Amino acid sequence: MEKLTNKIGVIVDSFGVGLREGLKKAREVGAEGVQMYAVSGEMDPGQLLLADRKALKKEIAGLGLEISALVGDLGGHGFQDWQENPFKIAKSKAILDLALDLGCNIVTTHIGIVPEQDTEIYRVMQEACDELNRYAKQAGAYFAIETGPETAQHLKAFLDSLSDDGVSVNFDPANMVMVTGDDPVQGVHTLKNYIVHTHVKDGIRYQDVDPREVYGALGFEPMDHGKISKMVTAGEVFRETPLGEGNVDFDAYFGALVEIGYKGYLTIEREVGGQPEEDIRQAVSFINRYR
Repeated sequence: MEKLTNKIGVIVDSFGVGLREGLKKAREVGAEGVQMYAVSGEMDPGQLLLADRKALKKEIAGLGLEISALVGDLGGHGFQDWQENPFKIAKSKAILDLALDLGCNIVTTHIGIVPEQDTEIYRVMQEACDELNRYAKQAGAYFAIETGPETAQHLKAFLDSLSDDGVSVNFDPANMVMVTGDDPVQGVHTLKNYIVHTHVKDGIRYQDVDPREVYGALGFEPMDHGKISKMVTAGEVFRETPLGEGNVDFDAYFGALVEIGYKGYLTIEREVGGQPEEDIRQAVSFINRYR
């Protein structure tokens, strides 16, 4: 396959050592960019004055790093609940404003599982995402939905129903492998017009699972919910692995990204494991084999 030209990023929070130390470690492991959670704590947009934002931007640049994206995942059921949406939409806009002040134009998020069309929850999610879509588009920016909760084809149909591409995609191949069993390679081609950011992650799926058991959904509470949730947590349903040890076919996956002309970041995410720095170093080396 043609060599990758994409820059490598890493989620600072994956190191588990705080923002400042995490930024230094990102540089030490060979990353060129960083992604940071910006929902609460010291990265909460409500806590960062303009002077603080300028200082942080300068600090990151001084380390020779760029910001690939901010994480703006607000948890819960995403934008499925119309009663929570006014707060979540306002908070998401504030996170995007922070990203722009830091010199970045992408905020990744989960919007909740996209249900079947012609349901009230589908319409509620459409309305919320279209408002975010317009806000991002006016700023030349993107809210990027992370793949995994639904198939690529279903997500594409939802995105096609919005008025523009201000809401696009943060492509995570491992989530697709672990949860829906969807093919990431085909998913890249299906969502090619929407992919603005990616997470590089690997994983194994051991058994079928209803995505609602993993991500939750408004009004979903089956009798065996607790049992399944424990199986998910214990790694009996799926397991995130170091790169190259799971079921993501990276030869084909990276090849697909090259084929569609994706030029954005390949951002390493490590959500489990007791040696995150070692795993991230290995992930950088793994990606570098393709560059």
